[in-house]
Amino acid sequence: MNTNVTADSGAAANRTARRVRSATAVAAAATMLLVVAGCGRGGDSSDSGSKSGEAKIAIVTRNFTNPYWAALRDGAIAEGKKQGVKVEVQAGASETDSTGENAKISTLAGQGYNCFGVVPVNATNVITPLVPVAQKKIPILNLDTQIDANASKQAGVSYASFIGSDNLSAGQQAGEGLLKLMGGKGEVAILQGIAGEQNGINRQKGFTEKVAGKLDIVATQPADYDQAKGQTVTEAILKAHPKITGIFAANDTMGLGAAQAVRNAGLTGKVSIISVDGISAALEAVKAGTLSGTISQYPYAEGQLAVQACIDLVAKKKVPSRIVAPIALIDSTNVDKAISSVPQPFVPFENPLSAGK
Repeated sequence: MNTNVTADSGAAANRTARRVRSATAVAAAATMLLVVAGCGRGGDSSDSGSKSGEAKIAIVTRNFTNPYWAALRDGAIAEGKKQGVKVEVQAGASETDSTGENAKISTLAGQGYNCFGVVPVNATNVITPLVPVAQKKIPILNLDTQIDANASKQAGVSYASFIGSDNLSAGQQAGEGLLKLMGGKGEVAILQGIAGEQNGINRQKGFTEKVAGKLDIVATQPADYDQAKGQTVTEAILKAHPKITGIFAANDTMGLGAAQAVRNAGLTGKVSIISVDGISAALEAVKAGTLSGTISQYPYAEGQLAVQACIDLVAKKKVPSRIVAPIALIDSTNVDKAISSVPQPFVPFENPLSAGK
């Protein structure tokens, strides 16, 4: 009998121990849920997720060989560190590598990012890999270069905002600059970017409208936003049209190539060149006098704006459907100020995003 009493007491003790362990486990689980919930709400300023709403941002651009896209990357990464959010920036292998860029988007689409920013190679290449992102209701930013709205709608892809420069205005400002440098008359050539790429189309349109009836556009040739091609194309144009006194290049790398061709031909100071982007090498060329001017578009700021917009979107805050980044003509009169401000804009800019305040 004593044995039965001892056994019963042991069984009771075991049941009590199990209940204690179970209660402890429930309490621990409840505590974990409270911690997670607290993180989701943001918490106080000591909480690294408080500013971000736990934003996890993926940005894909064309390549990092072009200093313009490298600056956009640097701006995004710097802003991510400042805001305490995860930012991954990837790119294709070249300006025209749509296949490589699409592969990057497809891979990132399965890695849990909750906001995407994409710079397309052309008007339609990124739409297909963005379909799975759109189906998950993940916000997408169209960065720098316009994606075809109709084709996107047909595929079920929409964009929370477009962040980029006014490229029509950039072309117009370049036209105004060359008109002054060329005395309002003379023969001019245009170096285009990638065929079908909207930024180049808009820049050429703005330039052509501004100089119509004043400058004689004698050559219009693509050079794929590539410096070596810009030089080769310009060399051929100078031979075919020796009276040219002005060149408009749709981006700085082509403009630097054109400047080299002009130097090689012994025409520095006789042929004015204005390009677009405002990369550091172009600013230095303006200071040295080999490039007449550049329309600075501040890609670093575009990268910052992309991260700020994603933070707002993940936090369910409204962002403008279009955010226009600043541009400015940089020439000999203000190049020193522009260089001292790199990579930030030296022109005033009103930021409409709450995460950037």
